[in-house]
Amino acid sequence: MPGEASTSEPILCAHLLRRVDERLIDLLSSLTPGEWDLQTVAPLWKVRDVAAHLLDTALRKLSVVRDSCYVEPVNIRSPQDLITLVNRLNREGVNVYRRLSPKVLIDMMKEVCEQSARFHESLDPFAAAAFAVSWAGEESSPNWFDTARELTERWHHQQQIRLATNRPGLMTPELYHPVLDCFARGLPHLYRDFEAPAGTLLLLEISGDCGGRWFLSKGSAGWHFVKPSDEKPASRVTIPQELAWRIFTKGIGRDLARAQITVEGNRDLGEKALQLTAIVG
Repeated sequence: MPGEASTSEPILCAHLLRRVDERLIDLLSSLTPGEWDLQTVAPLWKVRDVAAHLLDTALRKLSVVRDSCYVEPVNIRSPQDLITLVNRLNREGVNVYRRLSPKVLIDMMKEVCEQSARFHESLDPFAAAAFAVSWAGEESSPNWFDTARELTERWHHQQQIRLATNRPGLMTPELYHPVLDCFARGLPHLYRDFEAPAGTLLLLEISGDCGGRWFLSKGSAGWHFVKPSDEKPASRVTIPQELAWRIFTKGIGRDLARAQITVEGNRDLGEKALQLTAIVG
């Protein structure tokens, strides 16, 4: 299990964006005309909408972060303001790019993905990122975390297309484990208001060869990751790797997910992990 000793070490994955996007272009190139209109687990999006979103977000990231191009004032005063903004931008981008033919979209995607890969590979992973990873409760983040967040976006939206079109998933340790590791970084923020005695230990285990184990402990200043321990956790929650990405990206109802996970010990503590949402919006 690649994450057997997972802690909060940096996730250095800029080189993986290129590989995930290469798989995306191969996938889109293989779709039949009818498959572009299949429904995905994102309720408002068909396959063509997810592809349009992937093109739009890559273009926006390059324009704003690489090129410092801001075309409208933004005033974010609350988490809800951010969600509202992101949802609007996503909706507007999809409305435009979903109109492209598959050939035009794929040709544009090839160029944009290459530029995006070069840009992320050029960044100092430990310098401050332009945008913080808000779902992890951060007000500032290093580039490595923002790039890992970008990997989760590219991976899970491609996975939505693969699921809708009955294509093999990107379930390889090299590509999926860093995504799961990034998702898990939202746990301390998720549990920030969960009351428990100091020293309470939670073990999140994602089963499968891409998964791992994450140990979260309650300290005097809140919840934080700790190294693997032989101590019996107050709660151990086990999630199959096939299900984990859908739970953390709102791709499955929590009641349905709850029936497919295992919780040992404190059920309230363990089931809290199902509320982790590692996307904005």
